[in-house]
Amino acid sequence: MKKYKIIVLILTIILAGIFLVAFLYNYSISAVSKNNEPVVVEIKEGSIYSIGDTLYENKLIRNTLIFKIYVKLNGVKDLKASTYEFNRNMKLKEIISMLEEGNSYNPDEVRITFKEGLNVRKIARIVDEETNNSYDDFINIMSDTDFINSLIDKYWFLTDNIKNSKIYYPLEGYLFPNTYAFLNKDVSVKEIVITMLDETNKQLEPYKSKIEEFTKDGVVDSVHKFMTLASIVELEGASANDRASVAGVFYNRIKEGWVLGSDVTTYYYLKIDDFKQSLNGNPNLYTCDNAYNTRCTSFVGLPVGPISNPGKESIEATANYTKHNYYYFVADCKGKTYLSKDPTEHYNTIQRLKNEGNWCV
Repeated sequence: MKKYKIIVLILTIILAGIFLVAFLYNYSISAVSKNNEPVVVEIKEGSIYSIGDTLYENKLIRNTLIFKIYVKLNGVKDLKASTYEFNRNMKLKEIISMLEEGNSYNPDEVRITFKEGLNVRKIARIVDEETNNSYDDFINIMSDTDFINSLIDKYWFLTDNIKNSKIYYPLEGYLFPNTYAFLNKDVSVKEIVITMLDETNKQLEPYKSKIEEFTKDGVVDSVHKFMTLASIVELEGASANDRASVAGVFYNRIKEGWVLGSDVTTYYYLKIDDFKQSLNGNPNLYTCDNAYNTRCTSFVGLPVGPISNPGKESIEATANYTKHNYYYFVADCKGKTYLSKDPTEHYNTIQRLKNEGNWCV
């Protein structure tokens, strides 16, 4: 019995040792930080192990011994000397992969971030700030007929609908928000646009069959109208969890032939990019001679085109909108959305939020 206990104790110690070693190994090959912190490092010619020392000195790996064990276990043999831009949130596997591929660091590279919901004018301002192109360079390319026609021929989601003369900018709604890397500040406007459209193609492709199914019901009957609806959903201020419900409200209104009454379309029509600026008292608030203003009491359905460039969450929410019987919505100061079936319920919700001090419109 005593011998059995000793065997059990030894096995327990061995298993605990194995677990501890495995834990330490996995910890050592993990990222040194969760923060996005770029680090430019020159990797010189030399032994693989000397590269490990360089990475350790630059605080990109936790342990040089584990680095040596990792490259040995994985048969790593060819790591290319060059200048690299690593990140402290990269795992050892990712760092090794970069070193094997030989991705070099370009000090002239320009990385531009376009956030969700920007319109063409705001994108043009960013391009003006980040590249050697001007605001007007970007705006002018939006009216380059030959360029627009070539894009329609190239991308399945661009149709002749974008050439409607009432549309401000034909490519509005189709420039996918993301962070893009370009060779240098001399990048052309056309290259920027094509790069963004390529990303749109990549992001929309998984929803292509869903969009085609969506547009067959005759309510939102084209990819152009789908993107228009998604662009409104993007700007209506709802949280990511509520966007599908908001999309459902707009879908119901369109289906019933109601006025959308969306303030964000009116801001776009008036070319006011600051939503903090009140529309109250604006003499053109209910003007009906513009194809964007859904505040016009006789304007039924969607505006002539998108009013922003929606992100993935809004596209997904629109493609998979929540089916319900609500026709009104409002958000409180914290972004929570409240749905209502009729004007009375909607009004009562607004009054309650005002009484609670939770009304921030």
